[in-house]
Amino acid sequence: MDYEKLRVDYSGRSLLEKNVAEDPFTQFSTWFKEVEDCQIKLANGMTLSTVSEDGQPSSRVVLLKEISTQGLVFVSHFGSQKGQELAQNPKASALFWWPALHRQVRFQGEVKRAEDVLSDKYFKHRPRESNLSAMSSKQSEVLESKDVLAALVSDNRAKWEGKDLVRPNGWGAYVMSPKRVEFWQGQPDRSHDRIVYDLNRGQWSLERLFP
Repeated sequence: MDYEKLRVDYSGRSLLEKNVAEDPFTQFSTWFKEVEDCQIKLANGMTLSTVSEDGQPSSRVVLLKEISTQGLVFVSHFGSQKGQELAQNPKASALFWWPALHRQVRFQGEVKRAEDVLSDKYFKHRPRESNLSAMSSKQSEVLESKDVLAALVSDNRAKWEGKDLVRPNGWGAYVMSPKRVEFWQGQPDRSHDRIVYDLNRGQWSLERLFP
């Protein structure tokens, strides 16, 4: 594979300080609306990176469920690899990459479990079969075969037939509260725009970075 042949010339509207919002949440909402208008599939997919106790980073794609002034919300099993790593080191980064618009957004901050009422809300609105899978999975543990998981899901389906599913204690929502957010807009000839927001004493400041 000749990876140099995959090179593309980035293009897009310039990202200028005078045109961005005063806080990163408003700016993200503006960009996300433009992404939705382009009908980009799984636009809410974000690469979440956590760090183990011995300093080994690991990344995976999770889905953003909500964003507010408190932070980014995603769901997971608390006993999963990311759940265990967040329990040991409650700091993480999240990356959104939208190649169709030559844009990416990076979040860095602290993560904590959301209140039960928020976890219950997301569990309730998920498809029933997805919840049955969540109830049956011991996420990140060794699975002898796919048939084992299928049997566990089948058992739970029969057990809960005709009943409302109850969220398992080991599954729920997390909230990442960002301290730093960077917006990257691809530009021709690698002269990319990078605007970064930093949170200091409850106030957001912004500055431009070299590409």
